[in-house]
Amino acid sequence: MQDSETLTGWPSEGADEERPAGSREKGLNRVLNMLEFLHANQRAIGIGELAKGLNAPRSTTYTLVRELVEAGLLEMAGDGNRVYFGKKLYLYGMAYMRGNDLLRRGRQEVDTLSRETGETSELCMLQSGRYTIVHSSPGTRPFRISSATGLQIPLPWTASGRLLLAGLDRSQIEAMVTQDDLVLPDGRKLELDDFIDDIARARVTGYCVTSGLVDAYTKCLAAPVFSAPGKVEATMCLVVPIDTSAERTGELLPLLRERAARLSTS
Repeated sequence: MQDSETLTGWPSEGADEERPAGSREKGLNRVLNMLEFLHANQRAIGIGELAKGLNAPRSTTYTLVRELVEAGLLEMAGDGNRVYFGKKLYLYGMAYMRGNDLLRRGRQEVDTLSRETGETSELCMLQSGRYTIVHSSPGTRPFRISSATGLQIPLPWTASGRLLLAGLDRSQIEAMVTQDDLVLPDGRKLELDDFIDDIARARVTGYCVTSGLVDAYTKCLAAPVFSAPGKVEATMCLVVPIDTSAERTGELLPLLRERAARLSTS
């Protein structure tokens, strides 16, 4: 079967009708891995590339994709042989945001903070061991700072990562951070001990500021949002140019911490 095959060339439904009961869990794991793979790549993926990336049989991948397309969870894109998230997942996501009090209020706080400061503002959470932007509002600067909702970044690259791991012990942190995570985009490598020290310092100060980690042009200010005493559920962030003065940073931090505290559960 060639990668150029389209929906009409997929295996017939009968090829997978008699699926052993013991394979259901494996099939579910493959579906979840497929969704994670698409999310990590942030683009439509060819069926052959998807099967290779998942290290799964191509026939099984075609069957799962067909079923997910029919369910509306995935959609075919481009030439009919690439696949990406479907409208139903978007609707599920919207329903989740309406039902999640923190996200609903957090979006409002982020948008308000961005309007008031003119800076790019974000609401971030821990997802699948990665710092994840769940909502972003661009600033008003002529030079726009890149900040995409859904973007996932290794925790050591961010100010938020140092807050999201606050409260975990060393063994828990080591279990979540790989050696690759410690390598910054410019090739520099952070020391794990230094990262753990940063986490402890952020926990004490109640905020974190990092400069030039993800790129050479930005500084990130982050404050924790608590769901319970000592439990960081999310962070609010401001992403500003790296040459932002200490005076301006000193003006933004109290405002950021106040807004994050308003989101926190008392």
